[in-house]
Amino acid sequence: MSKTILITGGAGFIGSHLADEMLRHGYHVRVLDSLSPQVHGAGAGRPDYLDPEVELRIGQVEDPDAVSSALEDVDAVYHLAAKVGVGQSMYQIADYTRANNEATSVLLEAIIQNPVECLVVASSMSIYGEGLYRDHLGALLPGQARSLKQLKAREWELQSMTGEVLLPVPTPETKEPSLASIYALSKFDQERMCLIVGKAYQMPVVALRFFNVYGPRQALANPYTGVLAIFASRLINNLPPGIFEDGAQQRDFVNVRDVVQACRLAFEVPGAADQVFNIGSGQHFTVCEVADRLARLLDKEHIGSEITRHYRVGDIRHCFADISRARSVLGYTPHVTFEEGLKELAGWLYGRIGNNRSDEARHELTAQGLTV
Repeated sequence: MSKTILITGGAGFIGSHLADEMLRHGYHVRVLDSLSPQVHGAGAGRPDYLDPEVELRIGQVEDPDAVSSALEDVDAVYHLAAKVGVGQSMYQIADYTRANNEATSVLLEAIIQNPVECLVVASSMSIYGEGLYRDHLGALLPGQARSLKQLKAREWELQSMTGEVLLPVPTPETKEPSLASIYALSKFDQERMCLIVGKAYQMPVVALRFFNVYGPRQALANPYTGVLAIFASRLINNLPPGIFEDGAQQRDFVNVRDVVQACRLAFEVPGAADQVFNIGSGQHFTVCEVADRLARLLDKEHIGSEITRHYRVGDIRHCFADISRARSVLGYTPHVTFEEGLKELAGWLYGRIGNNRSDEARHELTAQGLTV
């Protein structure tokens, strides 16, 4: 008999791809999703891309009755439901706390009453704050938040005490968290709550720290989603991508097909239990480079990019993944090259008109005093 998995937030971007992955490997898939208007649009119903074999239950993870019902006869849970967005989290604090922290506590209480074989929770690279760095002597240093004085002077790179520019290096799971936003705090809380409860009740828990996930089905109407979706939405509308700072900040962009491979392995590999894993591509690119590549694939090179030279509160300079632990323990191997993944994304984007709201989001951040 095939096992049944529950995916919270499973009608969204990553969750729907995970549903596809698990169906391909013989699982029965149940989804609990609120179909949030910010992600799916007002009055949205079942997404067309959600496989017909998926059992969809519409409800909030904050609702104990909806969660308890969804957990019936479930073997494993993937907790992906969360409100995303660093900037928005800094002024919708109560909303983020309810959707991320409180919802996770409701889920955990329900799981205590309805035990499962494994819980996999989606964490985030945002919990690291700045990534790991190396000084000119070769010493490794955890990145520290940049001062307001430095940011106002438009000196973007992290510096040592003597003013030397530090070199970013891949960030491992051993780096201590440095929480720079309410979103980061909520993801850390989700991760820690799950691991603590799992240990107390002898339930295997795996936390996956996703880096910058991209691919088809990203919510183009959500101005707080991944940077590639935001850039794509603007380019489709013949608007330049807006880039904070100078665009030289480096990130790890990982294709959603590789991410869901890691999710499946987190349940199937016994040695994964009670650990945290970085899930990235193991590569890194500057934000400007990413915008240029996407524009070229969409035949929008003439539009260019808008370098704002402003800082957004909660942002960090450089962070990209050391994925050696995921490789060795999970057997995780990213297969989708960035070039291949961008071509796939560009192909999916053709003919789609994103309801561009990035200017609205930027103006809201400025009005809240969250840009420098």
